[in-house]
Amino acid sequence: MHYRFSYDVKEMRYPLRYAAFEWIREKKSATDDDLLEALNKNGNKCSPDELDKILMQLEILGLVTIRWVSKDKRRVEYQEKPSEEPRMPRISE
Repeated sequence: MHYRFSYDVKEMRYPLRYAAFEWIREKKSATDDDLLEALNKNGNKCSPDELDKILMQLEILGLVTIRWVSKDKRRVEYQEKPSEEPRMPRISE
């Protein structure tokens, strides 16, 4: 029987986008350099270009906000979603 997937793969790679989001959510805010260092420290291989794509995706999804701190440094902040409360109907007078 021939299997489609190879058994040589020892470990599946956790998607960098999720790893980055989990780390930012835990820290609440950090610089992009800190995030890149943390991602590479955990055994992932992430280039600055890859990090830019990941941050852009997370910002478009509304999960983080990104602000420039200096010319070459950015602050990434976890964007907490407000709890959705039911709207109260307006009372017309």
